[in-house]
Amino acid sequence: MDTLELALSLEYDLEKYYLEQAEKNKGNSLSVVFTMLAEEEEKHASILLGKADMLELKVQDKSILTEARGLFRQLGDFKSDIKELPSQLDSYRMALEMEQKSLIFYKKLHDNTDDEKEKETYRYLIKQEDTHCIIIEELVKLTTRPEEWVESAEFGLREDY
Repeated sequence: MDTLELALSLEYDLEKYYLEQAEKNKGNSLSVVFTMLAEEEEKHASILLGKADMLELKVQDKSILTEARGLFRQLGDFKSDIKELPSQLDSYRMALEMEQKSLIFYKKLHDNTDDEKEKETYRYLIKQEDTHCIIIEELVKLTTRPEEWVESAEFGLREDY
């Protein structure tokens, strides 16, 4: 398996996972978030396919390929100890963890190549995954604020949100 096939496989695995979670959370706000994430992963795959004829991605470090093959394939449904469906916060944290794994993987590939075309592609994917992490981190922050905010509204400085 070459790097392009591996990158496509990772994008498709994440897309599939997000679509499954969207279906399981049908009827609540998580469905919208997971659907959006699935669409983003599909866009990444389309971009990679569109550049396939121009790219010749190779990996010198074979341990990265071995590590990446099982990155998302073993994913099951994430569970909460008490609830049948995990909380919105648990869902966001799981999505954040998966996006961070993708980000780390693409950074390793970027650092292990000398080809400028490959580096450019990996930089694009790193930027995309980093943007996903930022969005999900903001969702985590917005979800936890009501539980953590204790200050009286009439006293003190508060961040806008």
